[in-house]
Amino acid sequence: MSDSDREFEQDEHQVTPLELFFDLTFVFAMTQVTVMLADDPTWGGVLRGMLVLAALWWAWSVYAWLTSATDVDEGAVRLVMLAAMGGMFGVALAVPGAFGDDAVLFGVAYLLVRLLHLVLAATVARDDPDRRGALLRFAPTAIVGPLLLLLAAFLEGDWRIAVWFVALAIDYLGPVVIGAGRGWRVASQHFAERHGLIILIALGESIVAIGLGAGFELDTGVIVAAALGVVVVSALWWLYFDVAAIFARRRLMQAKGLEQHRLALHAYSYVHLLMVAGIVLFALGLKTTVGDVGEPLDTVPAVALCGGAALYLLAHVAFLFRTTGRVFRRRTLGALMLLALIPVALAIPALSALALVSGVCALVVAWEVFRYRESRVQVRHPEPGGVTLSPSSLNRHS
Repeated sequence: MSDSDREFEQDEHQVTPLELFFDLTFVFAMTQVTVMLADDPTWGGVLRGMLVLAALWWAWSVYAWLTSATDVDEGAVRLVMLAAMGGMFGVALAVPGAFGDDAVLFGVAYLLVRLLHLVLAATVARDDPDRRGALLRFAPTAIVGPLLLLLAAFLEGDWRIAVWFVALAIDYLGPVVIGAGRGWRVASQHFAERHGLIILIALGESIVAIGLGAGFELDTGVIVAAALGVVVVSALWWLYFDVAAIFARRRLMQAKGLEQHRLALHAYSYVHLLMVAGIVLFALGLKTTVGDVGEPLDTVPAVALCGGAALYLLAHVAFLFRTTGRVFRRRTLGALMLLALIPVALAIPALSALALVSGVCALVVAWEVFRYRESRVQVRHPEPGGVTLSPSSLNRHS
């Protein structure tokens, strides 16, 4: 380990209140995406909603990389973070109209958020040659992508969608193609915690969807649907925080240098987007279900309800494979079962479909908890000085 790496590892810091405050704007933005999807429950609406979510996620993600590299809750940096928070709030306000009347507002606010990130990153990298080099490689993609989103606001129809795809491709693939982040170290525990908290926030948004779907007319069907929705959200929470997050965090803490950068980029910046997308889609299906429990779901809400939960589980499989090298077969099987429920959900009352989804999710959790209870204890409560991530424990969990 180099001296700089050793010094950085000793500089691990906790997630600050300012970071959590910043994340509140992302909570609002995700809620707006769900509203956007609910207002246009078509395949075109889903495509536009997922494009907006991908843009929001990358904006949040680059700040997660930044705040993991330094304490942003001091001096002038704090003021710039608050300004970025204001910009993100403007982005969130424009989300429902990002492909309509508010496209220019979305593009301008989004560009502002990304430029403020570069200002902060330049401050952090000022005295670190490795980070300075990483920033110089990253900056072109960080500027071109948002500029293209602003340009898209002045286009119509398929051209607008096409430019959005190009902009997001530059943002997401640029760091991989040109090695933009090479040399930008992260505080492993802080970085993992930030992503765990954003998953928690996304799951909380699903709880909000239950309340929004229920409205003001509470009857037995709505109450049962709300209870089943909480069961699913609780299962999704369990699957991430019980063991998966612990495995991944320890693996990230073990990785150094370029290996750490790639692991953080792939397992967290990329795969966590799929988890969040799955949660948002499930929230759409859940909101629709709670709003009309007695009728079968239309195609898009049915796919969102079952497919959203399935996408979340498949993202877990990818997350754990990237961090542990193992395929978690039971989660894969659970995802396939959820996908198989889609045609069923089109033919039965929405409440029944939600009951089946909750049953599958609860079954996956129960299967792992009771079948592997001894290895769970070893992973969650390792002996002091013992091995924190062993092949045997992975074998018992895969």
